[in-house]
Amino acid sequence: MDTRLTRFLARAAHWLTVLSGVAFVGKAASRLLDDGDVCVETGFWANATLGNELPVVRGVQGSGTLTRLCQEHPSGMQRLGDIGAQLPWYLFAFVALLLFSRLLGNVVEQGPFVAATAQRLRTLGWFVAVGAPLTALASGWSQSALVGSMAPVAGSGPILDWPWPLLLTGLTAVIMGQAMREGARMREDLEGTI
Repeated sequence: MDTRLTRFLARAAHWLTVLSGVAFVGKAASRLLDDGDVCVETGFWANATLGNELPVVRGVQGSGTLTRLCQEHPSGMQRLGDIGAQLPWYLFAFVALLLFSRLLGNVVEQGPFVAATAQRLRTLGWFVAVGAPLTALASGWSQSALVGSMAPVAGSGPILDWPWPLLLTGLTAVIMGQAMREGARMREDLEGTI
């Protein structure tokens, strides 16, 4: 399916993949070479009273939902926790865009209704459906360990923001890939009979 739109989308996906890879490498390098403070946000003190320092009207109390913790001169483990809290999502985005770019390239070269395109869609779907929760878990554990190293009272359970939209999108791609594979098989059978 070599149309102007699919060629444009394939090129755009390719350049987004390159940009994502550069962002991953740049973020990794800046985090590894940075010797400044390490900061992390936690919701442990959510809805805690902030005190009397706020300029609010009488009778109004302020509460916080996120607390930002910063460590001057962080240890090696804290620096690793900072890297682990941020880099997994960059790596996930890079690999997902790479798989998407290869899928669109296959659509341009061979068309959408062939077994290879269906397999690439299923691969992308499984990667997103399984990779997003694993990435969220890895990032959450790293962030939790970092928070625990700065404020031991905050506990050490994982900070997990479950990626439901990505999970559902990945499963949808798997199902669509399976349907496309069956359609490609039926098309091959039909071409064989004609």
